[in-house]
Amino acid sequence: MLILEIQLVPLVAESSTDCYTSAIQLNMELWSEGETMILLSLLVYFMSTVKCFEMKTIYCTISDSCDCDFKPNIQGLEWDLYKNVYGQHLAQDIVSESVARFLQNENPDRPLVLSFHGASGTGKSMVSTMLGRYLYGTAMGSTYIHQYVPTLHFPLADRVRQYRSELKRWVLGNLTACARSIFIFDEMEKMPPGVIDVLEPFLGPSHVVFQTNYRKAIYVFISTVGKEVINKVALESRQAERDREEIQPEELEEAIADAVYNNKNSGFYNSKIISEKRIAHFVPFLPLLRRHVERCAQRELCQRGVCQRRDVATAVGGAMSYMPQVGQHFSSTGCKLVPAKVNLFL
Repeated sequence: MLILEIQLVPLVAESSTDCYTSAIQLNMELWSEGETMILLSLLVYFMSTVKCFEMKTIYCTISDSCDCDFKPNIQGLEWDLYKNVYGQHLAQDIVSESVARFLQNENPDRPLVLSFHGASGTGKSMVSTMLGRYLYGTAMGSTYIHQYVPTLHFPLADRVRQYRSELKRWVLGNLTACARSIFIFDEMEKMPPGVIDVLEPFLGPSHVVFQTNYRKAIYVFISTVGKEVINKVALESRQAERDREEIQPEELEEAIADAVYNNKNSGFYNSKIISEKRIAHFVPFLPLLRRHVERCAQRELCQRGVCQRRDVATAVGGAMSYMPQVGQHFSSTGCKLVPAKVNLFL
């Protein structure tokens, strides 16, 4: 008898879940040295290509049968976007259509990359939460939804090289654990320039991640950079007595891309992600009118079980500050302060 002991090394290193296999002992009858070498070669080849897994974590490979608890509900996403995201026809259309088209393609040639832009309180974080809810059945609780906040994960501007290395390792590890991963980068205006560019190869059609169809991932970047461009177009449209819903994405996307690329306070400053056109859509979130603020207040009241208090919704709308000074068309803080104002008037 010949005893062969084969030790497999980890296939996923320093990821969210490390996977190890135990040593395997094989007993086989020694027919000949040549036959043994052939069998040994086949075993080593087989073991090097098999994806290891732990009992509680399924590792998604290029196989279409691996879903990582993926439970897409596109109709639910579309309904929630149009029901609860107020005054954002551009975001509603772009997000619902791009996500549906991306998921219909069983073999996409690149990940879906969306960049949300607009003033605070206009619904950017709400829409990213909806993506988690309708793709994984949970708002942000899935182990396959990863959120990064610069002030928490990348707080020091002089550690760009360290952050780049860590970010690449995190993303690679999570992609190996699940090709259907969702990555959300919040507050991109606070991201040290240069960090996010380490992801540029992951966002295009050429990069290869070992045993992972990285092209099935979704990336969402959230930023207030570009809000001046968006607010300017919205104001000019109103002054021209043009209907708000007539504003088209083409009027804003290129201007937003230029704004984030040339802004030294943007995480996308001089970024290859922008110059190499890795972002599928720059999604504009328009400034909100008073009627949108009142709808936010009404939704908040309904969540508290007092839908009938429309007087409170009206009072909240009147208590907000509006801009510009001449005209005061748009809420300065969107719907961000609505819960606090509802508390005040209830």
